[in-house]
Amino acid sequence: MANDSHIPDFSIKAIGIVHSCFKEKFAIPRQPALAPAARGEIELLPPYDDPVAIEGLENVSHLWLSFIFHQAIPKEGEVRLRVRPPRLGGNKKIGVFATRATHRPNPLGLSVVKLEGIKNGRLQISGIDLLDGTPIVDIKPYVPYADALPNATNSIASASPELSDVEFDAKVLVAAQEHGKRLGQPVKELIEQMLAQDPKPAYQKADPERIYGVKIWDLEVKWRYLSNALLPSSEPKGSEQKGSEQKNTLYIVSIEVV
Repeated sequence: MANDSHIPDFSIKAIGIVHSCFKEKFAIPRQPALAPAARGEIELLPPYDDPVAIEGLENVSHLWLSFIFHQAIPKEGEVRLRVRPPRLGGNKKIGVFATRATHRPNPLGLSVVKLEGIKNGRLQISGIDLLDGTPIVDIKPYVPYADALPNATNSIASASPELSDVEFDAKVLVAAQEHGKRLGQPVKELIEQMLAQDPKPAYQKADPERIYGVKIWDLEVKWRYLSNALLPSSEPKGSEQKGSEQKNTLYIVSIEVV
């Protein structure tokens, strides 16, 4: 049996903080890069806000970010050996080390993001899956020849999840485009990419009477679940769905500044 008496205690300090488009946990993509339009920036904290610390990053396209799940800190003495990952429907447990669930022995996360540029000492990043205010504890460059492993396998998550259809009310589509211009951000694209992942827990049945909502940037986006047969633009979504169970479409009903 391993003896931990010789392992020293240690602490981790944040070296930066994320300013993210995602203002709440709900609807954040469950993996990085699933929503390329998801943007944010990393504000480095002293002493790492010195420009010397980021010399050379102009040669890098992607970054590895080590961060803290600051809204999933385990309680003292809490141990979770098995968790319910969303990929398995949220109602089946497997070993914690076989998942990327946010409930970790130590609340550490790891994401690869695209470095869009550096502005006023802040790292502009995209394809993120990070909540606003997330503490960053380390930044490393992505190294393609070492980090890309084409022969790697994972039978639990062998392919990206199936996407849901997303449609806008006509007036809401105009509003999304106007807010995009106001913010200088891809609002419409983020809504489409974010909601195509269907943020509702897989074990929950869509409630057509319920209005769902989420906050991004300074906006609140609201939607309903509709069967394709009930869509205002009610045309068949493709012959591949004939004779099979129809998918629900996430129908955007409003976008408002909050």
